Amino acid sequence: MKAPAATTELIFMAEVIEAESTALAAMARALRASSDGASGWTKALDLLEPCTGHVVVSGLGKSGFIGAKISATLASLGQPSHFIHPAEAVHGDLGRMREGDVALLLSYSGETAEVVDLALHLKADGVARIAISCRPSTQLARLCDAHIAVGDIVEACPLNLAPTASTTAMLAAGDALALALARRRNFQADDFHRHHPGGMLGAGLRQITDVLRFRVGQNVTVVSDALTVRQALAAAGAGRRAGAIMLIDGTGRLSGIFTDGDLRRLVNLQGAEGAVGIDVPVASVMTARPISLTVDALVRDAVRLVQEKRLDEVPVVDAHGKPVGLVDVQDLIAMRVVEG
Repeated sequence: MKAPAATTELIFMAEVIEAESTALAAMARALRASSDGASGWTKALDLLEPCTGHVVVSGLGKSGFIGAKISATLASLGQPSHFIHPAEAVHGDLGRMREGDVALLLSYSGETAEVVDLALHLKADGVARIAISCRPSTQLARLCDAHIAVGDIVEACPLNLAPTASTTAMLAAGDALALALARRRNFQADDFHRHHPGGMLGAGLRQITDVLRFRVGQNVTVVSDALTVRQALAAAGAGRRAGAIMLIDGTGRLSGIFTDGDLRRLVNLQGAEGAVGIDVPVASVMTARPISLTVDALVRDAVRLVQEKRLDEVPVVDAHGKPVGLVDVQDLIAMRVVEG
């Protein structure tokens, strides 16, 4: 059999993505068009917001995998959550549920026997239930207190069989609920960091003052901008390791930085034009009013500056504009939040 042309395959894959995008766009349009404050989405949020226990998520097959991811998203956004298999639930795992829990049940068809059976047991136990399925007329929807309808979806699969666009829609619905819940609860970046301290996301949410290698009073000296370059270099010390000298005005506020790059440019300029050496005022050759971070900045703020402004060193100042330390791009590379 002759292999299909690469361009044909690329077009097909683009059509798959477009089919899934179409499903999401239709769901968003339906949600925007709903003016009913008591819609299933709002009811679901009203059940989730006061939840003092866990959001217990369940689904079978592909819907189960989507449910597990939704559960993980809820947990990272501060809502305790875990996933249970619907068949295992009715064979003992219902004991994992406690007063104050809310169940989130997923089945695109809304007729999956194991999930419907679980909903029946949860209803009998008085557990609050939210369903995500295709339409409000499904068995699952009728057994739940709130229902999210993702709509009748044509799968991206050419046979309209493999769950593709429908599972993407359910995942998006779960993300929308989780993020709307976090918004209601005024969930902030420092809250997220408590639940997600690891990886690049966690590193980016650390306070910049927690990761400073160069600190004023320890291994960085601030120098008066009234000195010459020679005097400033001498004051900084022969053991200087930072790639820049921080300069202050008469009030102690940061007025500029003089980097290794500035020194190289000065030397090259002198060689080309026969300048007077390094006995020029440092204020005349420093980078005046440099871009800086405040002590309440996060690592991700430093990453943004380094990437957008192509900086190698970023001063950190206190609320009065006085320098407290220096961020070096090499430190960000070592943290693996910036590529070397």
